[in-house]
Amino acid sequence: MGEKKPRPTIADVAARSGVSRTTVSMALNGKGRIDPATRERVRVAAAELNYRASVRAQRLRGGRAHSIALITALPATIVGEASHQGFLLDLALPAAQFCLESGYSLVLVPPLETEGHLDALDIDGAIVIDPEDDDPRCNALAQRGVQVVTIGAADGVDAAGVIDRGLGGADVMIDHLERNGARDIVVLSSAESYPIKKAVLTYTELKAAHPKSERPITVAFAPAAAGEKGGEDAALEILSGTSRPDAIYAPLDAFAVGVARAAARLGIAVPDELMVATNYDGRRANLVQPPLTALDLHLPEMAHAAASLLLSILEDDDDTTESPRVVTAPVPTVVARGSTGRMKAVAKQGRESSRRA
Repeated sequence: MGEKKPRPTIADVAARSGVSRTTVSMALNGKGRIDPATRERVRVAAAELNYRASVRAQRLRGGRAHSIALITALPATIVGEASHQGFLLDLALPAAQFCLESGYSLVLVPPLETEGHLDALDIDGAIVIDPEDDDPRCNALAQRGVQVVTIGAADGVDAAGVIDRGLGGADVMIDHLERNGARDIVVLSSAESYPIKKAVLTYTELKAAHPKSERPITVAFAPAAAGEKGGEDAALEILSGTSRPDAIYAPLDAFAVGVARAAARLGIAVPDELMVATNYDGRRANLVQPPLTALDLHLPEMAHAAASLLLSILEDDDDTTESPRVVTAPVPTVVARGSTGRMKAVAKQGRESSRRA
């Protein structure tokens, strides 16, 4: 076997093109005032030598890592385990593609038990999904000078940008349930102050204040860390009461799976006696029988918006804006499945009976 040829260096390019190393660096990076003919001569020399600039050296000179992190504030019981982190991957892949095309790399961070692990990350910015109010991850990053964009708004968080998810899909899903005949809806939300909880409470308050509101929507809570078991326990209590709802909307898919299990334990047929719906249209929603109606959250578009917002903040050295930049998330759409199929026929029968009467 022949000896491996040494990798060409910037000094080799400088020698071949007859210029200094600094000129080579500026010519290849498109910087500085360099004669076009000289710039072209340097590029030709680099191509002939098959020279590739050291990304590590460029980053050291520029003082940037050119890397961002994607971090979730939700516990592993929600975004990991049975879901195989599908929610994170659905966001990570399009975000990583956008970052790569923009000269950045993306680090996918699994659910953290302590924000101390963030100290090991060499990053310029971070996208934090569903932060809690006063989220320690966001504030720990901000204290290190890391720019933060959050998916979902949170109070007490030092964020440079926010992807505003509005009502979090609660309005879309509850409207679907009502159109399919639901009249007594319970929303099962997280006990923690994640953005989706605040969105649900905001929507139920708006709905209760509407003059045509027939019955306020009940909101129940369970700890997110309890995962599917927490959803099941809460649903058992809800469904065992004297006034049983005809629909339960659990935005967290782990909770929705628990609701379906509780209904099965109590002999309550889904969807004939109880409709069940969730937000994330992932593996969990599809494995339940019948499969759960969910929302298409348009995660690729959301990921692109978050990555684009963060990189624009990182590249804007002259930005003096104090308030966070806000971008509106795409409006989710319903993916209707068997778990909400029955009530539509019931509602239609009711309307026909009313007309005959």
